Order: sequence, then structure tokens, then C-alpha cells
Amino acid sequence: MGAGQSRDKMHCTRYMNGKGPLSVEQQMEKDLHGASDTLTVGNQPEGQMTLQHERRSLPSFPKHDTIKINFTFVDGIQTERHPRPGERFHGLKTVAYLPQNTKGTAVVRLLERAFQQKLLFTVATNSTGEEAVVPADVPLKTCGDVSGPESLRYPDPDYLNNVVKVLKSKGIK
Repeated sequence: MGAGQSRDKMHCTRYMNGKGPLSVEQQMEKDLHGASDTLTVGNQPEGQMTLQHERRSLPSFPKHDTIKINFTFVDGIQTERHPRPGERFHGLKTVAYLPQNTKGTAVVRLLERAFQQKLLFTVATNSTGEEAVVPADVPLKTCGDVSGPESLRYPDPDYLNNVVKVLKSKGIK
């Protein structure tokens, strides 16, 4: 066996022992989800997230249009990842709002990743005692004006930074 073959064998052994460079698939996963070695996946049921542009401003962001995020989950059956596997749950249609500025656009990209990783919603007992899709622990602004509970509406000067911190704690960067 020549020197070239020994080098090739050593290179192959490093791959087999997991000490070689990342595979193309691993590199793509790392690029898509950040540098985290482990990918956090939640128990959010299958659903849809769509974006809309609205030509109106949010309180505290008078110079910017609005990004409206639509979330849709249909009624379904809980899986083994949910509190009561095999039991029915009620779906959910809700929205969230972000300013269409640099920070808001960055946050919407992070929210898209979190949605793909099933971290934004979960199945739990709702306020009426029924199993339903409910928001998880990532804060969402679901009121696009000054009405509604304070925690769900603007103005909130710290919201964009707070949601980035929460998502970062879940490995979303």
C-alpha cells in the first residue's frame, strides 16, 4: 500500500468515526438552522404559516408598513408527542403582526424557522377546558392596533428584542 492509499484510508476512517468534515447534508442543516449541533423540535401539530403585506403602520412604527402572519391549524387527532394521544383537538386560526422594517423582517425569518421546527404552537387544554392548538411560549403580537390585552398588542418597544432572545434560547438564530 502506497503513501497515497494510507492517507485515503486515514481520511475514510476519520469520516467513519465522525471526526471528518461535515457532510453536505449536515452543512445544509447547520446553515439552515444556525450553528447549534442539536435541532430542537417541538410538538406543534401540522399547520400553515403565510405572510401578507399590509399598507398600514403599527403603533410605535408610524413610518413602516405591517407584516401580517397568518397561522392555520385544522382540527385533528393528537399524536404521541401530545398530552393525550389518540384524542381529538380543535384547530386554530390566528394572526401575528410585525413592523415591516429591518428588525421585523429578521424576526419573521426567525419565526419561520421556529414554525418549521414546530416550536410556536402546541396542543393543550384551552380556557374552555377543551384540547386545542394554543400558542407555546414564544410571544406573538396578535393585535394589530391598540385594542386587546397589553401583552398581545403594540406599542411594545422591547418586543422585537424579546422575541429574538426567546427564539435564541430555543436554538433559533
